[in-house]
Amino acid sequence: MKPKYLFFLLISAFLLNSHLTLSQQGRGKVRGLVQDKSNSSPLPFATIGIYSEKDSLIGGGISDENGKFSVDLPFGKFYGLVEFMGYEAMKTEVFLLSRENSNLDLGSLSLTTSAENLDEVVVQGEKTIMELSLDKRIFNVGKDLANTGGTASDILMNLPSVAVDPEGNVRLRGSSNVRILIDGKPSGLVSFKGSSGLRQLPANMVDRVEVITNPSARYEAEGMAGVINIILKKDSKQGFNGSFEVIGGYPKNLGFTANLNYRKNRINWFINYGLATRRQPGRSELYQEVYNEDGTTSILLQNNVLDLKTLNNNLRGGLDYFFNENSVLTLSYLWRRSDAHRILDIRYEDYLNTTSDFLGYSLRRQDETEDEPNKEAIISYKRRFEQKGHELNASFTYLNYWERSDQIYTEFQFTPEEKPIPENDLVQTSLNDEFENQYLLQVDYVKPFSNKGKLETGLRTSFREMKNDYLVQEKNESGDFVTIPGLDNVFLYDENILAAYGIVGNESGKWSYQAGLRAEHTDVNTILVETKEENPRKYTNLFPSAHLTFNLTEENAFQLSYSRRIRRPVYNDLSPYVTFSDQRNFFSGNPDLNPEYTDAFELGHIKYFEKATLFSTVYFRNTVDKIERIRQVNEDGFSVTLPYNLTGEKSYGVEFSGDYKVNSWWKLDFNANFFHARINASNIGQLEIRTTYSWLFRQTSRFTFGKGWDLQLRANYDAKQKTAQGIRKGIFFMDFSASKRILQDRGSLILNITDVLNSRISRSIIEGENFYTDIESQMVRRQTNLTFAYRLKQ
Repeated sequence: MKPKYLFFLLISAFLLNSHLTLSQQGRGKVRGLVQDKSNSSPLPFATIGIYSEKDSLIGGGISDENGKFSVDLPFGKFYGLVEFMGYEAMKTEVFLLSRENSNLDLGSLSLTTSAENLDEVVVQGEKTIMELSLDKRIFNVGKDLANTGGTASDILMNLPSVAVDPEGNVRLRGSSNVRILIDGKPSGLVSFKGSSGLRQLPANMVDRVEVITNPSARYEAEGMAGVINIILKKDSKQGFNGSFEVIGGYPKNLGFTANLNYRKNRINWFINYGLATRRQPGRSELYQEVYNEDGTTSILLQNNVLDLKTLNNNLRGGLDYFFNENSVLTLSYLWRRSDAHRILDIRYEDYLNTTSDFLGYSLRRQDETEDEPNKEAIISYKRRFEQKGHELNASFTYLNYWERSDQIYTEFQFTPEEKPIPENDLVQTSLNDEFENQYLLQVDYVKPFSNKGKLETGLRTSFREMKNDYLVQEKNESGDFVTIPGLDNVFLYDENILAAYGIVGNESGKWSYQAGLRAEHTDVNTILVETKEENPRKYTNLFPSAHLTFNLTEENAFQLSYSRRIRRPVYNDLSPYVTFSDQRNFFSGNPDLNPEYTDAFELGHIKYFEKATLFSTVYFRNTVDKIERIRQVNEDGFSVTLPYNLTGEKSYGVEFSGDYKVNSWWKLDFNANFFHARINASNIGQLEIRTTYSWLFRQTSRFTFGKGWDLQLRANYDAKQKTAQGIRKGIFFMDFSASKRILQDRGSLILNITDVLNSRISRSIIEGENFYTDIESQMVRRQTNLTFAYRLKQ
């Protein structure tokens, strides 16, 4: 890689402005110090519960190693209950949290020792599953039983607004163009394989997930539908703490995960490890008609059976060095390795005109071994200054990814009478090596001004080099392997992105406003070494964003937002390498793709009730040069699917999310998303505008019973949706989970059954001028897992 260094000076002048997160929208903070009354020594890890005047639990937390605590709350009247093993519980006076008194200090809360002597202290803090705000939603993974024993891909499947198809592809509000980050940064897991690579990351290594549907200029502009940020686990309490999981499941799913922390004085060590071996059976069927020029119709019936076995290792370790509590240097290293063995058996049956006129069949097998080592090293520094909200963050990330795929294909052809046709037998090999190096430097600075104003600015440089060395050969009549024309090349992809942004915001009365501008310069060059084809691209774009918030009451707020987004063609979109596992259906990239651009508008509303929260959004997206994969079938019935730039798409919709505490033992949450899209594909010969109405719905009920029992039931429905060439049919499935706390509440046994009805089947119809294709696939079947989880000083 030869990065071209470019210096940007981004701006400074903005109009309306302020970004208001939930902690500022009808919410405040209460803090204090818990101490021993007899000697005034701090009590670390004391439990603080905040209750309404009607004795309903509203929130809470635990004190840190210095006895201090801080709890975010909606405005209202509350009292606190402070508890610590071996001490008498203490109830505070009723206090008022309001806009005029939004940062309340309860001072020192002194506890008196009780008469009983206890041998052991067990403290448990509880987070809500979903934290709602107008600009993003935060999902605390550990509170959702359905995530136990699964992967990061399973976590996303359980989130509102997010849909994951059986192949692992992620869609947000119906769009597949979503930017997925891990700890706020790109990851090799979502590089070559796209979002399906998240199946290699155990769910127990994930702490929470942020879903941001209309990001500000602070975030990179990539991702039309928004950003999904997966945050891994790490703690920083003094002493040693950790958690462990042992998993067993059917189909085969055996695994172990551990998350450990040890802090002594200024140094906090952390390590996460996950080991999993899985077997993933899958199947798919294809029915295709090809309309020939002579008036006949060629029919293909295809049946695929997949047996995929994987072994995944994930190791992440590092340390935080606290110069003081406001100045932290972090070093971390992440190593992953995935080894896979894939056997795919395909049966092709050919007919003419009707399925009663049988022409014969072929049997094809793909035998693939795949190795994927992945390394990431990060050094970061965070500095908080004396002024609240004044901070500096800087980080450098190095990412290295390598994948080797070694495949052998055999194919045998038979007559209708099942007699072999040896002269048509095929033996092919495919060797595919992929490499990636990425360097990322990012600096962010926040400076408050006046009473509630804030200025944010930052720089980001990203240098990325990728290489795909591929060779496909076929055995000839003499027994020698010869290269298939056009399938011996080295594809090089170099991407340099330099960015700078500025955001300014303020608050006046009930209004909050923010405006930002991000500038990004992109330098991309693709080269096919053997054929000496080069395709350089350079472009500079400005990406404005604006957020305007109105707090109608203390528990009722609106926000209007706008952002401009981009989807750059990524490696898989551009690489001309053709997947050869299926001899009749080929998939490849398109080196001539252009970026797509989206203008996104949202009007959001959030309302807090005593036992519920309701979040609603109306949104509109206008996309030009939309990237979508298009299928083409030749007269022999062989298809090629490539990404193309369509003229554009306009979509709008409405979304509702909320939670409701029915009573003390039954809580539920739901998400519903209704949207309409108009796809213009006139530039590729589709004269009619494709219009579609579709919707997503997800509802989860959680039941808490006596003696440590918890149950969870989730229903999911992803309705039918039209695409540029056809229809993606609806999917309905249900998940069930049960948990029993054991070992004095330090341990849990969790039973998980995902896709209880075994109904998570992907169905689609694709139509072209000369063909009709009906596809059904189930690459993820019903899974049953039993997990033992144990918490140590957590």
